Amino acid sequence: MRTTSPEAVGMSSDRLNNINTKLQSYVDNKNAPGFITLVARQGQVVHYETRGYRDVEKQLPMEKDTILRIYSMTKPITSVALMMLYEQGKFQLTDPVAKYIPEFGKTKVLKKVGFIGPELGDQETPMTIQHLLTHTSGLSYGFFYDSPIDEMYRNSPFRDTSLNLEEKIKGMAQLPLRFQPGTQWNYSIATDVCGYLVQVISGRPFETFLQENIFNPLGMVDTHFQVPTDKLNRFATL
Repeated sequence: MRTTSPEAVGMSSDRLNNINTKLQSYVDNKNAPGFITLVARQGQVVHYETRGYRDVEKQLPMEKDTILRIYSMTKPITSVALMMLYEQGKFQLTDPVAKYIPEFGKTKVLKKVGFIGPELGDQETPMTIQHLLTHTSGLSYGFFYDSPIDEMYRNSPFRDTSLNLEEKIKGMAQLPLRFQPGTQWNYSIATDVCGYLVQVISGRPFETFLQENIFNPLGMVDTHFQVPTDKLNRFATL
C-alpha cells in the first residue's frame, strides 16, 4: 500500500484528524462498536486508522486486518461479475431472464388485491437482465409489509438456508412479482438472480467465478462467503 503525508497530495492532516475525533465519540457514546477508516488521494493513502472494538464484550480492539461482514456490498461485486460476461458478449441487457432461467417465463404478476386475495396476471413485458440490475424487475425481499407478495416471500420454502443457489432462484420464480417489470423500483433479491445468471452463463459455480475473476486478480484475500476457520479470530462480532 502506497502511503504519503496528506500535505503531499493537497490535503490537511489537521482536518483528517477530525475523523478520529468524531468516530471516537461514537465509540465512547456506544453509538457504534468500532471503525476502520481509509482515505486516499492520487493513488496514495493519507489516512488509515482504527477506532473502537471488533468484539465489545471481550474488549478486543478493531484492527486494520479485522474481517467484517459486507452485507449488500455483495451487490456491486455480483453486478461487476455479470457485466464482465456482458463485456465478453455472452448476453444482451435486453435479453429476457427466462432465456437463461426458463422458470421466470411463467412468473405471474400482482394485478390487484381483491376481496378473496391477490389477483394475478401474466407479465406484459418480459423481465429482462437490465430490470434485475436496476431493481425494476418486480421482485421483492420479504421484509416489507406493504404488499401481499412479501408475505408470500416470508412463507416460501426458498428461504431455507440448506438450499443451493439454483434451488433458491427457481423457487423465487414461482412467487408472483409485485408489479410489471420495468414499471417501478423496488429493492429486491434481483441481485441473487444475477448471481445465478453468472453461474448459468459462465458455466461455473458463482463463487468460483468471483474467486477467479475478481477476488484473486484484485488481491481480495479475505473476501469469502464463509470465513475460513483459520481467520475466525479476526472476524468481528455481530
